[in-house]
Amino acid sequence: MGWEASYDGWVIAIGALAAFACALPGTFLLLRGMSMMGDAISHAVLPGIALGFLVSGTRDSIWMFLGALVAGLLAAVLSQALHRMGRLEHGAAMGVVFTSLFALGLILIVQAAGRVELDPHCVLEGAIEWAPLDMVDVFWGWLTVPRAVPVLVIMLLVNLTVVIACYKEMKIAAFDPDMARASGIDARIMNQVLMIITAATCVACFEVVGSILVVALLVVPPATARLLSDRLPVVLVLACLIGIVMAFLGHFASGSVPGWFLADIEDVSTSGMMAVMAGFLFVLAWVLSPRHGLVMRAVHRLRLRVRIAAEDVLGLLYRCEERQEQLTAAQVRQALMKAASIGGVTARLAMARIRRQGWAELGTTSCHLSDEGRVLATEVVRSHRLWEAWLWRNIKLPADHVHGSAMRLEHVTDAGMRDQLAAETEATEVDPHGKPIPDSGGEADPSPDSTVE
Repeated sequence: MGWEASYDGWVIAIGALAAFACALPGTFLLLRGMSMMGDAISHAVLPGIALGFLVSGTRDSIWMFLGALVAGLLAAVLSQALHRMGRLEHGAAMGVVFTSLFALGLILIVQAAGRVELDPHCVLEGAIEWAPLDMVDVFWGWLTVPRAVPVLVIMLLVNLTVVIACYKEMKIAAFDPDMARASGIDARIMNQVLMIITAATCVACFEVVGSILVVALLVVPPATARLLSDRLPVVLVLACLIGIVMAFLGHFASGSVPGWFLADIEDVSTSGMMAVMAGFLFVLAWVLSPRHGLVMRAVHRLRLRVRIAAEDVLGLLYRCEERQEQLTAAQVRQALMKAASIGGVTARLAMARIRRQGWAELGTTSCHLSDEGRVLATEVVRSHRLWEAWLWRNIKLPADHVHGSAMRLEHVTDAGMRDQLAAETEATEVDPHGKPIPDSGGEADPSPDSTVE
């Protein structure tokens, strides 16, 4: 693909402006759990756009804006009315409204196409590739830009102004509508403001990326940003940046990627490829996000399993010392795999962690706890036996039914909880099986055969 800055630069700039403008209302729609309302409005504005064409006979943006604004607000009002008075679930109400208005819009657009310079495919799929060819003069002829740029810039500035001016109110209404009402903020007004700017943004972007693909700009960049951060200001900034990157990658990929697979295809729709790149970036964030990504979640789960298995090894070695029994490293691994029902990889990682931390010497002939390891092992065993005593005394579980529960609970028990368990079990010195409960200093009752009264 040949690269021309005067053409390709404008295509990317227009796509970035559209994505930037959509990301602002899209983020608040996502936080309110109303992302599909953006989908509904982007479809429902079609009859308003078509009526604007039919009334004016031109593609004047004012008529388009007014018609689409009325249609978008009508969609929002009808959806809320059906939900409240028709006793329909939110999704069902939106589905009824936007499919009906979308179908009506398609019929009107087909009728308008014969009277106005209007291509239905342009409305649905966008025509960002042609936008740099339709230039207008701005600032009294000092600058020539594509006709879509002033519209998108104005829409972006309007969205920025609304978000900055109403940031606190929109934030509270998005996270906690009840608190918003208690604070004197009318959540319904904030909702209507959000619906208005969403409808207006759909109108501003529909000719660039199409009425259908604008949904990707409203939903995917905010959803991707939400995977990367839990702070609203950061999510807003990231959503805008992701939209800009999506625009660049989409235009570049539209002329390059198809040729990698089919030599007879030179390029595809830029707006369509922008949506594909948005999905690609979302998948990357979903997999690689440092906090919510699949990889990090798998790593955290593995670390948790290894930590629990390492604590089980320490408890096992402590009990071996109680019985004055010697085990080799291989025997410890086999006993751990059987007792904790874990795989060999997890068992080896747990034992490697114990060696690395210096908690025990795991040799081929014998295994011994270090001083630090014995302190940790004492805490694990004390937690386990206190839980057994508590379950036996307070919950009245049979003595032969408490071990499995105690095996799980011992790994989430801190010093404060151990003290509380000791108090609630009247500082008993043995568990239901007659085994001594180590005290907080690491010492156990020397008479392990004593029984519980």
